[in-house]
Amino acid sequence: MSKSLPKTKRAKDEVLAELRAMRSEDARWKEGRTFSLVYYVDEEHSRLLKEAYGEFLTENGLSPLAFPSLRRMEAEVVSMATGLFHGDDDVAGAMTTGGTESILMAVKAAREWARHEKGIARPEIIVPTTIHPAFEKAAYYFDVTIRHAATGPDFRVDLQDVERLITPQTVLLVGSAPPYPHGVVDPITELAALAQSRGLLCHVDACLGGFFLPFARKLGRDIPPFDFQVPGVTSLSADLHKYGYAAKGASVVLYRNRALRRHQFYTYAEWPGGLYASPSMTGTRPGGAIAAAWAVMHYLGEEGYLDLARRILATTDKLIAGIQAIPGLRVLGAPHAGVFAFTSDSLNVYELGDAMEARGWKLDRQQKPPALHCMITPAHERIADVLLADLRDCASKLAAGEPAPEGSAAMYGMMGTLPDRKEVDGFLLDFLDGVFDRG
Repeated sequence: MSKSLPKTKRAKDEVLAELRAMRSEDARWKEGRTFSLVYYVDEEHSRLLKEAYGEFLTENGLSPLAFPSLRRMEAEVVSMATGLFHGDDDVAGAMTTGGTESILMAVKAAREWARHEKGIARPEIIVPTTIHPAFEKAAYYFDVTIRHAATGPDFRVDLQDVERLITPQTVLLVGSAPPYPHGVVDPITELAALAQSRGLLCHVDACLGGFFLPFARKLGRDIPPFDFQVPGVTSLSADLHKYGYAAKGASVVLYRNRALRRHQFYTYAEWPGGLYASPSMTGTRPGGAIAAAWAVMHYLGEEGYLDLARRILATTDKLIAGIQAIPGLRVLGAPHAGVFAFTSDSLNVYELGDAMEARGWKLDRQQKPPALHCMITPAHERIADVLLADLRDCASKLAAGEPAPEGSAAMYGMMGTLPDRKEVDGFLLDFLDGVFDRG
């Protein structure tokens, strides 16, 4: 049913009450019941983000001349991120609205570099099969050919397959730190060395782990090098609104030098409305997101980030050990961050996901192989024992032959059997049509 614009004004309290009531069926992220999308710390932290965002709710980062405060905050955020990722004074970057935009900008910069520096009209990039779909989107939008390298048994990109795929049109190699599906950092040192030996760019997608891995390393975890301390890494993306705990949407994209960053920018000098210059994909850039990112980095500092990383690592260790102890379940690979997936050789994990969802848990479904996914935040610290108890009980009942509640298992099972993946794409398009239809 379509909705028309109201004819008259409504009271503020009435509107807000209806707004809040709409949440009744949303994921219960504050209770630690969901394992993606939200990186919740606590109410004090949330109040800081709301107040900082609200202070700059109206300001627009499109014009650094009109709002020098935003220019200063963005410069400081980029500088703090550069230091965290072992960048020197030559490293340059910008804030974006999220990981997808950061990735889009890195691919666009690589395309422009290829055209201007190499004379390659239609460049190619090589990515692991586990790479974030934003790279697929970037290749589609910017008319770049994308080639997919296989991963090994450890779920890290296969360097021999990357080398096999390199052609005279290749301009960019990509690795993740870590990829979302399994939380295992790609061999960035070797990948960057290969890129450097061939005169290619190398991008590290640290959107997920960028603001977590450095602190995990400081806490004694064996985190492989992944940032600008690695020779040959030429760009890096990292999301502030993930483990940086900033308000959505905030991310950074960094380049080895300013010459590379220039390829990200867009300018147009012929508009009657004036000279136009944009540093990233969007025109309007929400000032609140920049302010909240600046505020949270100063609020937490290294001490706060270390404390949150310590809590997440402890919770992750507890959950992985608990899942491994449940008959029929096993964790995939050896995750480096608070992100992992688990599968089963004896149970239908999609049915297990449906059984857990019936108890209020939201676990993302994955494929190739079928798995359930967990992304751990401080909110999960207090519910780890309850989650493991429910998981153990659900797995035991499925193993005993008890049917799973109706859910998405049948759909995922059917989608996985279709040999023509275009059919799956068609299904997804129909799904989006339905979700975003009027009414």
